[in-house]
Amino acid sequence: MRSTAGSTTPTGTVTRPDPSGGVRRFGTAERMVHRATGWLMLVCLVTATCLYLGPLAQLVGRRHLMVTVHEWSGILLPLPFLLGLFSADFRADLRRLNRFAVYDRQWLRAARRRRMPPEARPAGKFNAGQKLYAGWIAGAVLVMMSTGLLMWFTGLLPFISRTSAIFVHDLLAWAITFVLLGHMRKAFEDPEARLGMRTGYVSRSWAERHHSRWLREEPTGNATGKVDKV
Repeated sequence: MRSTAGSTTPTGTVTRPDPSGGVRRFGTAERMVHRATGWLMLVCLVTATCLYLGPLAQLVGRRHLMVTVHEWSGILLPLPFLLGLFSADFRADLRRLNRFAVYDRQWLRAARRRRMPPEARPAGKFNAGQKLYAGWIAGAVLVMMSTGLLMWFTGLLPFISRTSAIFVHDLLAWAITFVLLGHMRKAFEDPEARLGMRTGYVSRSWAERHHSRWLREEPTGNATGKVDKV
């Protein structure tokens, strides 16, 4: 799909961009993977809270149900990602997230110095912060699954004690909670970024302001998220 002239809607608006006048940022697969993963992560955190905090555990009760839901939501957490691999758009986004460019280092330097102007923080489709977050959360999920399985099947790796698995699992759970809160805070500060994840489209003015390199790097200049085949 080739986008037409850019939108004049101010950044931060909650008005849905017209797909014919906006830039296609995410396809259905990317949005569904993000949404399903988010819901599964939320279920994991809520059920973990009900198990970890004594007063809340007493209030909610049904400990066996909470344990079961927590275990299976954790087991299913990688499923949206695995299903997303069938999508060419999703795989293209994974390649973008896995590559650091020179301007990503510039973005990180500006972030450390708290330089906020968009021109000081050049970014492709994903900025350096989003790339670091994606890599960190992917690794954290794998560790959480591994330690969770060691707690569930105590004889799986006899040389690793259940106590050690619980310690790592609980510590990383707190880290994930704080990182996710930061992720959500950033999302709420940018309504059009959230709109792009919900509808798949953003205004061209927003894309040029916050992800100017993305528009330049598209092989066909259409910013659809698709990479042309050679």
